Amino acid sequence: MARKKFTLEYIINSSPAILFEFVTDPSSLAQWFADYCDAQEDDYIFGWNGQYQKAELLEILNDDYVKYRWLDSPEDEYFSFKVYKSEISFETVLEVTDFADQKEIKDVSNLWDKQIDDLRYAIGAS
Repeated sequence: MARKKFTLEYIINSSPAILFEFVTDPSSLAQWFADYCDAQEDDYIFGWNGQYQKAELLEILNDDYVKYRWLDSPEDEYFSFKVYKSEISFETVLEVTDFADQKEIKDVSNLWDKQIDDLRYAIGAS
């Protein structure tokens, strides 16, 4: 069964430029997304509790959108971050797109909620 794409949106009390750094810079990613992060050009290595996973940077646009793909995932799956200002509230929004099995979307969404709480703390926006 094909995995489903889903998107989550979070309000982050930060400037878009600072937030974008936290979703692209390896040292910033290591403050909230993983215990460890290193990058050589478009190749990223993320580590959690001594386990490592490799990802490739697929796309980065206008300092507001970045797309990664886990190397052990299907070619058409990715996770991405889009940063923008809400036209209505003028708040900074982080849009996360990911893939999961239909029955796991809630659990994966909860994991993203925890990760974004960690991001808010790291960025000083909690």
